[in-house]
Amino acid sequence: MPRESLDRLLKELQDDLLVLGSMVEKAIARSMEALKGRNLDLAKQVVADDQKINEERFNIEEKCIHLMIREQPLASDLRIIVAVLNIIVELERIGDHAAGIAKIALMIGDEPPLKPLIDLPRMADKTRDMLRRSLHAFCDRDAEAARQISAEDDEIDALYDQVFRELLTFMAEDPRTITRATRLIWVGHNLERSADRVTNICERVVYVVEGKMVEIGGSKY
Repeated sequence: MPRESLDRLLKELQDDLLVLGSMVEKAIARSMEALKGRNLDLAKQVVADDQKINEERFNIEEKCIHLMIREQPLASDLRIIVAVLNIIVELERIGDHAAGIAKIALMIGDEPPLKPLIDLPRMADKTRDMLRRSLHAFCDRDAEAARQISAEDDEIDALYDQVFRELLTFMAEDPRTITRATRLIWVGHNLERSADRVTNICERVVYVVEGKMVEIGGSKY
């Protein structure tokens, strides 16, 4: 096919990826808003909207398969398509983590707050920032930016450790807080795993630019 047509289709694929990323970023923000504000209606909406994220992921996947089968992409084009296929999986799973936070908000309901939420919202804001920048690094083919974003995952890990230790202290001092503290630990874990998945996206950026898969950032578990 003409190179111009393939470039246009790849650009459309990239635009679709940004749309999906925006949906996921919004899900993280709204899930945290629901948790902080005890907004159960918003939490229910985040859970329901997760299906839209899944559907968008499948739509992009179908376009990728179409491009590979019908358009005879070059090796460099295939790297982009394969990267997109991997990135949309990471985005869909980050969306699952956001829905998980919303479900925890529903579980907490109108229980009295255990503590003011400070570090968890910071984790959410940082994760959203890393996610948005990682997708722009992909669009810009900026491997150096991807490496920098991945390194920032250490900040998320440090915040999670802080949250975990603080909540363990609550549980040790008053066993009646165990259920509420455990739920907040689950929230932190969802955010920590989301940031790990952003690092996976960054690795795909490096793959597209440099043509090789390398592990960047800290260790994953």
